Amino acid sequence: MAEIAIVMGSDSDWRIMEQANSVVMEFGFDAEIEVLSAHRTPEKMLDWAKNASNQGIKVIIAGAGGAAHLPGMIASMTSLPVIGVPVSLGNLNGMDSLLSIVQMPAGVPVATVSIDGAKNAGLLALRILAIAAPELGAKLDAYRASIAEQVEQKNQNLKKSL
Repeated sequence: MAEIAIVMGSDSDWRIMEQANSVVMEFGFDAEIEVLSAHRTPEKMLDWAKNASNQGIKVIIAGAGGAAHLPGMIASMTSLPVIGVPVSLGNLNGMDSLLSIVQMPAGVPVATVSIDGAKNAGLLALRILAIAAPELGAKLDAYRASIAEQVEQKNQNLKKSL
């Protein structure tokens, strides 16, 4: 049973949302993957959101482009944490998606990452789960240390090349 769900408004969003799935899998978790459209399949989306916690889901990552109502509509139907990923489309470079997700009314929170920031959404979902799983927290600490080492190595490499 998956504790993390990755949902998107269209299968074309997978090009971005697969980054969340990759990082979740890197830490040993499977995610439930769904295409649920707030506009084209609203009843299915609402039913799924209402029942997500009964299915063992603990965190939802919802990506959408354009009007990007999916994260907010899901958040309106569940008490689970929802992380919104604004997906860039051709016309407005994702600004429409970002504003649609981040400007939620009081009472319906959606944590929002950067445009096309699905990797960070996956990491944020893992951090939420780590609250109750110290071993996951330790893995995330090791991950942060490894990326700090990578930056230091890049710094040293740059200095050597100058």
